[in-house]
Amino acid sequence: MEVIETDLPGVLIIDPKVFGDARGFFLETWNRECYERAGIPSGFVQDNLSFSRSGILRGLHYQKPNAQGKLVQVLQGEVYDVVVDIRVGSPTFGKWMGETLSAENRRQLFVPVGYAHGFCVTSDTALFSYKCTDIYNPQAEVSIFWNDPDIGIDWPVSNPELSLKDRDAPTLAKLPRERLPSYG
Repeated sequence: MEVIETDLPGVLIIDPKVFGDARGFFLETWNRECYERAGIPSGFVQDNLSFSRSGILRGLHYQKPNAQGKLVQVLQGEVYDVVVDIRVGSPTFGKWMGETLSAENRRQLFVPVGYAHGFCVTSDTALFSYKCTDIYNPQAEVSIFWNDPDIGIDWPVSNPELSLKDRDAPTLAKLPRERLPSYG
């Protein structure tokens, strides 16, 4: 596998080694030893699967407490995946990066604790898988407005379908600092 560092510290793109022939293909989606060497923790405690239609946008989400690191990938379809640094005091606070993840490119993205995460579906449908380093806690989940002008994410959709929670989410600037993770 090839590990690609991004402009956001700790956020990694994983290009797996794919073994293919006329019968199909094989690849490892998780190998504790290899991923730990790449800087990805092995303490995953929950796996999730999400199915969505074209134009659905999920996020930007994080949890405090029960902060989650996530290893995400698309099993069917394509999404534009976004990560935002929300660690108070970080030199990259409020900065974002986006990556197309698809069943075709088979890429994974590691989202460390301290970052908000979201994605929008750019294919007809998408099956999205993610491993988490802590359990889902609905009382700890926080949403940031998907189209926060101060963050300036260049989403590939202009009028996505959102949950009520995501539609009514505050901007990053309006979140109380105690609801955000700290840098370091």
